[in-house]
Amino acid sequence: MQLELDDIGGAKELAVYRLSAAKEDLDAARLNFESGHYRASNNRAYYAIFRAISACLALRFKAYKQHAQVIGNFNRDFVHTGIFPKEVSKKINRAQEIRHASDDDDFYIVSVEDAKEQLETACEVVNMVEEYLKTVPI
Repeated sequence: MQLELDDIGGAKELAVYRLSAAKEDLDAARLNFESGHYRASNNRAYYAIFRAISACLALRFKAYKQHAQVIGNFNRDFVHTGIFPKEVSKKINRAQEIRHASDDDDFYIVSVEDAKEQLETACEVVNMVEEYLKTVPI
């Protein structure tokens, strides 16, 4: 279900709030990674990505509950339009796969490499969204 936002000021505030939550998740991912808690790191890194791209959607007066809708609409509105590079879409999809495996598959062996990749992707996406939000007028 798509939710509607009232005005651009409210949308910008929501975007800033979501980016703040993304940064908090990113910090938690780093701490978990440094402590060797790779499953938790993968989860928090993915949610940093999810919240960051949700911040972009808030600026378009869009909010979705399902992850597939968030990712699909982000790709349509921000990747396919050239605002973000096409490679980011592939990285987001890979991040979702890693998070699903880490969270849902009892026999998934979390590798340091996958956790590092997940963390790097989260850093990249959060930083790109932060830079993008600086360009958007209130």
